[in-house]
Amino acid sequence: QVQLAESGGGLVQAGGSLRLSCAASGRTFNTNAMGWFRQAPGKERELVAGISASGRATHYADSVEGRFTISRDNARDTVYLQMDSLKSEDTAVYTCAADSRPVLVPHSFQLAYWGKGTLVTVSS
Repeated sequence: QVQLAESGGGLVQAGGSLRLSCAASGRTFNTNAMGWFRQAPGKERELVAGISASGRATHYADSVEGRFTISRDNARDTVYLQMDSLKSEDTAVYTCAADSRPVLVPHSFQLAYWGKGTLVTVSS
């Protein structure tokens, strides 16, 4: 069974940090671009950060640029999202996703696999 399993969410105070992990199982995603999406109540889902299969290309939403860092360890089939200087508006369910392609095309993410998500709550 192919799975993307997120972990690392939780409650944190504004200004704090969290690191999310996305572990793949059932198949390797080393040849897929990966992304972290988030959706807050009443808001549309947005691509927060993306990374190419090689890890050489990354993309960030303007709202998190300079505060979030996406990375991947292909030996471990794991993608990370380091979130620093968290704000209350970062509160959302964060979900890991695999693109069907190895290249990162931020505004045209072709969803192949989708995790169940992890809740991040930032208190002000």
